[in-house]
Order: sequence, then structure tokens, then C-alpha cells
Amino acid sequence: MKLLSIVVPCYNEQEVLPLFYDKITEVMDGMKTEHPELDYELVFINDGSRDATLEGLRKYAREDSRVRYISFSRNFGKEAGMYAGLEASKGDYIVVMDADLQHPPEFLPKMYSYVKSGEYDCATTRRVDREGESKVRSWFARKFYRIINRISQTEIVDGAQDFRFMTRQMVDAILSMKEYNRFSKGIFSWVGFRTKYIEIKNVERAAGTTAWSFWGLFKYSLEGIAAFSTAPLAIASLLGIVSCAIAVIFALVTIIEKLCFGNDIHGYPTIVCLILLLGGLQLFTTGILGQYLAKTYLECKKRPIYLVQETEADIQKTEREN
Repeated sequence: MKLLSIVVPCYNEQEVLPLFYDKITEVMDGMKTEHPELDYELVFINDGSRDATLEGLRKYAREDSRVRYISFSRNFGKEAGMYAGLEASKGDYIVVMDADLQHPPEFLPKMYSYVKSGEYDCATTRRVDREGESKVRSWFARKFYRIINRISQTEIVDGAQDFRFMTRQMVDAILSMKEYNRFSKGIFSWVGFRTKYIEIKNVERAAGTTAWSFWGLFKYSLEGIAAFSTAPLAIASLLGIVSCAIAVIFALVTIIEKLCFGNDIHGYPTIVCLILLLGGLQLFTTGILGQYLAKTYLECKKRPIYLVQETEADIQKTEREN
């Protein structure tokens, strides 16, 4: 028997969780009929949800032996949720997908066929459109992929999703990267392995609202740039060189105008402009250095990526004791 572990990070998913559970069990039961050698488990990660998500996971764990869950002590973010799920998975194959049904479970049989053939180590979906998304958000998303692929040696495919069907070997490679500041889109690409991209159209959430705000996505994009490129540091150095060159040229022009043409030098406006220009450049470059220094500081402290408060095993133990 081959075991498939389906890792599902959850944050405030009480509305969509029943829909997801019904759909995934329907699809997986169909796959088991077609592939008798395949069994599966559902590994849910409760990322500090404030609604009834945890109560729902407890219920499913009691009723279905294939359901396991890990509940964090607080919200640690989706990256921590994915890492925890991969770490807890027991399968020969591992799937990472969202609970909001934006990652259609109907694609699992096709993804399994690609990976099972041995031709690929990973099958993932790639959005070919951004229908239903605001134009501003779509524009920034496209620019982010264009920028990061120019400044990073790790290619991150535009539209590639976290919905991935992977072999145990690839998952073990991902788990070997224990960095605290995680950017999985880059990590999936950095570890390599043969990947099949399946093009799909954008799918709206089945219920509930997304936890990703524009500001949250913007910070996440900066995380990715800092994690997979040192180009901003080179840009800071380049700005310093350019500003010095401009200052030298400006000084030479001023001297020539005074000595050759006798022009008066208006000091106050010139000084104010130079102070604002150089001060702004210094703050900008210091901010870039600060971002990398902050990432280094967090890595050096070696804090755990997540903390577990409860699992299905704790509930089962309590019920046996009672």
C-alpha cells in the first residue's frame, strides 16, 4: 500500500471546512477505487483560528481515523502551517492544498498519474488568469514575479500555486531547509526536482473570506525578495556610488561656473536639496540593510517555526482516561 498525506493549513475556515471535507473524501474514495494500492490521511493544521475551526477538526478526528490535526498555540502563519504539516506527514506522497477549495481536489487523480509515472517528482497547478481579482492586485502580482525572476537565481513561475503533489524525497529536501523566515514558493523551486505545471483558471473561495490582505501580500513579497536575492544590497551600493558621482559632478560644475563665468552661487536652496537627496538615499539604503539584518537576527535566535498546543492524539488520550 502507498500512503498519500494531504496537508491542509487552516485559519478561520469554519464555513468552508465541511464543504472541503465532503469534497476531498469523495475524490479520494474515488481514487482508492481506481487505485486499490493507494490509501490516504488528512493532516489539518489549525493555525490559531479564532472561530470554530478547531471544534470541527476535533469532530472529524473522532469520526474518521484518517483525519489527524495539529493545533498551534497561536497564529504562526501559513508558511509555518505548511512546514508543520509536511513534518507530520507519513505518506509516500504528500499533497499541500488550501481548505477554501481554490485548489480543486478534482485535480488530484491527474497529479497522481504524473508523479506515479516516475517522470515527475512534483505536480502543481498554475493559474493562467486572475479573474475575480482586483486589477491593482493583479498588476502588483505580475510585477512581483517579473522583478524577483530578474534579481534571483531561483526561478519562481508566475501563477504557480502552493497546491502541490510531491514525492517523499522532495518533501524531505524541503524539510531539510529549516530556516525561520520561509518563502515556500521559492523553496519549492530552489530544491529542484522535476515539476509538472498544470494550467487552471482562477477559482473563487467556496465560502468565507480570505485572510490575505493587500498589505499582507506586499510584506510576503518582500519576504520572498529578501529570502532569495541579495540584489537589493547591490542596489544600495550602486545608489551610493551614483550619489557620490553626482556630488562630484555638481561640485565641478559649480566651480567652473564661478571661476569661468563669475556666476553667483545660491547656497541655501542647493544645500537643502542636497541634504534631502542624500538623507533620503541614506535612509533608503539603511532600510535595505536593516531588512537583511533583521532576517539574520531572527535566524540566529533559532526560535521554533511553530508551537503545538493540541493534536488528535491528545484528545484520544483524554477520552480513554475518562
